Amino acid sequence: MSKIKVGIIGCGNISPIYFQAGKKFGLLDIVACADKDISRAKDKGEAFGIPKIYTIEQLLSDPEIEVVVNLTIPQDHAEIHIRTLEAGKHTYGEKPLAVGLEDGARILSLAREKGLRVGSAPDTFLGGGIQTCRKLIDDGWIGTPISATAFFMSHGPEHFHPNPSFLYREGAGPLFDMGPYYLTALINLIGPVRRVAGSSSMSFRERIIMAEQNYGTPFPVHTPTHAAGLLEFHNGAIGTLITSFDVWGTRSPNHIEIHGTSGSLLVPDPNKFGGPVLIKRQHQREFAEVPLTHGYAENSRGLGVLEMADAIQTGRSHRAHGEMAYHVLDILHGIYHSAREGRYYEIRSFCEQPAILPMAYPERMV
Repeated sequence: MSKIKVGIIGCGNISPIYFQAGKKFGLLDIVACADKDISRAKDKGEAFGIPKIYTIEQLLSDPEIEVVVNLTIPQDHAEIHIRTLEAGKHTYGEKPLAVGLEDGARILSLAREKGLRVGSAPDTFLGGGIQTCRKLIDDGWIGTPISATAFFMSHGPEHFHPNPSFLYREGAGPLFDMGPYYLTALINLIGPVRRVAGSSSMSFRERIIMAEQNYGTPFPVHTPTHAAGLLEFHNGAIGTLITSFDVWGTRSPNHIEIHGTSGSLLVPDPNKFGGPVLIKRQHQREFAEVPLTHGYAENSRGLGVLEMADAIQTGRSHRAHGEMAYHVLDILHGIYHSAREGRYYEIRSFCEQPAILPMAYPERMV
């Protein structure tokens, strides 16, 4: 295999782990980076030895670049995806796919028209922890999944993030920021969602930065900060999802529980790649830990880019695909729509459950 030339747009807090992916995953050759603030692009480019420091326009016009990784803020995701596709390049971005459903649909339509790929984070579902859970479910260890619970509860990113205000704008908040991790994992493990019911609230209209940098700076809140959703899957399973930036403390772990007709499975935190994976089958008294069957248990952000690049070269479908990201976006909007309207929201999109990764999926392609 020859290496895939990659350019990164967006050199903020999440970008270092993606720059490191260029050294970790041999198939990826990160040759350029860009940012609205050229000084940030220069800082990251110099830190990670990136040969080309570009404006966004320059990066998109470089014919060498085949795949663009979109790490901009959520409100800019759709614009960069569309500009990338119009430039004739495959696009992979951080979640969510877009803020609005119309923009998400436009991205997928343009990609189909041009014969290009759309990929999207989160790619944590490709990690060893959740892939092990997928194998256990596929092999019948808990029978047929009939219910699931998923919780993410904290008091928000302002306690560690120096510039968290964008996470309290439309297209962010706990549901749009953290919900995709849980929903993507659930779709991978159980399948697509048929309809949802939801409720949401905004408990604090103003937040204060508690991180050392910018400590004490207030900023406004523009999106719900607590959301609860009821999910009905196409296979008949029922799920409960709660995401919150309003909770001071909790004993509810950030993992997922999936309960089947003959057992229960504790899925590890979907914001991470590893374990532990715990299972309790119908005749067992206690949960028992299961050794991981798959690799990529450490922080492997960028794995979705690697897997998409591999799929481009081999001509198969990739797993962290745009249709699933759009289905997740539809569910997120559906929870808010249900909360406003006081009734179920019928999910209008559908996606195929991604195939399980091979157990021996290589960690270096080149």
